[in-house]
Amino acid sequence: MWRVKSDLLLPVLELLPDGSYRSVLVNPKVTGNRREALIEDARRGGVLDEDKGRYARVVEYEVPDRDQDGQGELIALVTTITDVRQATAAVLAQAYHERQEHEGGNQQLKTYLRGPGKVLRSGSPALVEQEIWGYRLTHYAISALTCAAATAAGIDPDRVKFKRTVRILRRRAADPAFSP
Repeated sequence: MWRVKSDLLLPVLELLPDGSYRSVLVNPKVTGNRREALIEDARRGGVLDEDKGRYARVVEYEVPDRDQDGQGELIALVTTITDVRQATAAVLAQAYHERQEHEGGNQQLKTYLRGPGKVLRSGSPALVEQEIWGYRLTHYAISALTCAAATAAGIDPDRVKFKRTVRILRRRAADPAFSP
């Protein structure tokens, strides 16, 4: 049995009680009969040479209302945490979602708020820290404003684009009629 995800074939070795499944990630350099032999060895639970293949666990879950059409998106999370007792599929999915949220916030800070490729202006460590806190506070203020406006409009705040909000605020702040 095979599952296809993003042009990647992952053999299903064992279905797990939490809905995830054990699989094996094979080094792309291992091909042909050697690849098939490695997968068969993995099916029997053999010890794998880590240069050739690694046991993995695949957690598939759907995130509702993820795209613009209001449809869900299927996520396939591949992890080396193969023991269900260490972390259930639900725990792994939640952790991955949280990681994505943090990465999105970091991208908003670095790319949209500060601007790509811009170096911090401060010359001393204390002033660099102060400048970083200034960016973080600005990011928080914009996020809070976005959340309040979206909630008042009955929209999910995650659907409001941070980049667009920053552009609107910059235009408004540059307007001579704007009073802080």
